Amino acid sequence: MSPNEIDKPPDTQPITSEELVETLRALRQRIPEYLQLPIPDAKSARALASLDPQFRQAAFNAVGASDLVAKAIGLTADELRRINEDADRWSAAADELRALLQGVVTAILTRRHRVGLASLQTYSITRQLVRHEVHADLLPHLHEMKRLNRFGRRRRKASTEPAPAPQPPTTA
Repeated sequence: MSPNEIDKPPDTQPITSEELVETLRALRQRIPEYLQLPIPDAKSARALASLDPQFRQAAFNAVGASDLVAKAIGLTADELRRINEDADRWSAAADELRALLQGVVTAILTRRHRVGLASLQTYSITRQLVRHEVHADLLPHLHEMKRLNRFGRRRRKASTEPAPAPQPPTTA
């Protein structure tokens, strides 16, 4: 930990990836009705979940107007409204989670970019250094980097013309 991090309050110190995974798994246990659906099930649920809000409101009103309808579906109008409001509030949480995910993905990209740039700079510097005998110990590393480098290497173009068919031997 750097001296600057020691002075920070615990809740503002950088979190490790392992701590984040542990925290997310603990949070997952606390989310009501949390589950993963197979893709076909999610598709069919999505169709009903995206009914017109006015249609849903009309259904709530019908349930409120008839005890028979409420008994048939097993929910009161107030319960349906509460479930609907909960879904609306949880959609804000989902938006924040998507933003968090995008930020984490961008942080990973930034780190990998920094490492990639440093690696290409290392390759370039090493190519210059091995020109002098004193740095000959870098040659195996340079050869390995050269072998693995995908930048600066031309790709072989696939031949667009088919290979000529072998000619049958002529008998004379």
